[in-house]
Amino acid sequence: MADKNYKKYFELQRKLSSQIILESKVGNIKYIAGVDVSYVKRVNLAFATIVVLNYKTLEIVEKKYHISQITFPYIPGLLSFREIPPILECIKKCKISPDIYICDGQGIAHPRKMGLATHLGIILNRPTIGCAKKKLVGHFTPPPLNMKSWSPLWYKGEQIGAVLRNKPRVKPIFISPGHLVDINKSIEVVRNTSTRYRLPEPTRLADKFTKELKKNYLGL
Repeated sequence: MADKNYKKYFELQRKLSSQIILESKVGNIKYIAGVDVSYVKRVNLAFATIVVLNYKTLEIVEKKYHISQITFPYIPGLLSFREIPPILECIKKCKISPDIYICDGQGIAHPRKMGLATHLGIILNRPTIGCAKKKLVGHFTPPPLNMKSWSPLWYKGEQIGAVLRNKPRVKPIFISPGHLVDINKSIEVVRNTSTRYRLPEPTRLADKFTKELKKNYLGL
C-alpha cells in the first residue's frame, strides 16, 4: 500500500472518474498517436516519446521526445501522475494534433477507472485508448489462439475492456477505453492499427523510439 502521503492522489482519481465519457466522440480519424514512457533509475531520468501516424497508411508523420528527471515515485495505481508530465511535454512539441491517442497503459481497466489513458484523455479532452501488456484488474476467458481474436475483460460485473490476441499463439494485450471512446471503438482502432506484431503500431513504434532514445543518450 502506498504511503499515507499519497492518499490525496487516490482521492483525486476518484473525483476525476466522474468526468469520464465512454461514448465514442472520435469521428473521422486522420492521425493517431502512440505514447510511451521508460525510465532509467540509476540516472533518475524519464524518457517520454510520442509517435504520430497516418491512420490509413500507418506511416510515421511526426515523432517527438522529452527527457526529464523522475519527479514522482512508482506507486501501484498512480502511474499517470508519474508519466503524464513528460508525455504532455512531448505533445506540446508536436505540430500535428492527433485525433486519438493510444497509451502504453490502462484506460478504465483500473481500480478507480483512472489509468494513464483515462487521466490523459481528461486533461487533453481528446479520445484516448489504453493498451497494456499486462492485466491490472479484472477477469477474462482467454481469447482463441487465432489472430485478432478477443474476449471481454470484466471487473465487478462490468465489462471494462477487451483481451485481444494480435498475433497467433502469442500472449494477448489488454485494451480499455480511456476517454471519449467506447469499448467497441477501442477494439476497432487497435485492430485497425495492428500488423504482424503483438502491439499495435502506434505504441509499438513509440516503444521502439524510446529504446533507441535511451541507447543513443546513455549508450544502453
